[in-house]
Amino acid sequence: MLTNHNKVVMLRTNQSLENSYNKTISVIESCKTENQLEGASRMVKNFKNLYGRVGYPRALSYNLDRKLDKTYFRVTRQHPLK
Repeated sequence: MLTNHNKVVMLRTNQSLENSYNKTISVIESCKTENQLEGASRMVKNFKNLYGRVGYPRALSYNLDRKLDKTYFRVTRQHPLK
């Protein structure tokens, strides 16, 4: 896996993993309300549960969490509660 300009480029990975990751990132980026962010948060949790069983690079999990936190801050102008 290579990081290129804040995008994760996956080499030799499962196509469905890559598609799911990209879709989850798209959903997070499109959020404009807290309700939408709650849905995106559930999507991230489902991604981790599904692909955690088969194994996936931990960097993907970190990137999803980071993107979700940044979007939460952009939408609400406050840091998320952990």
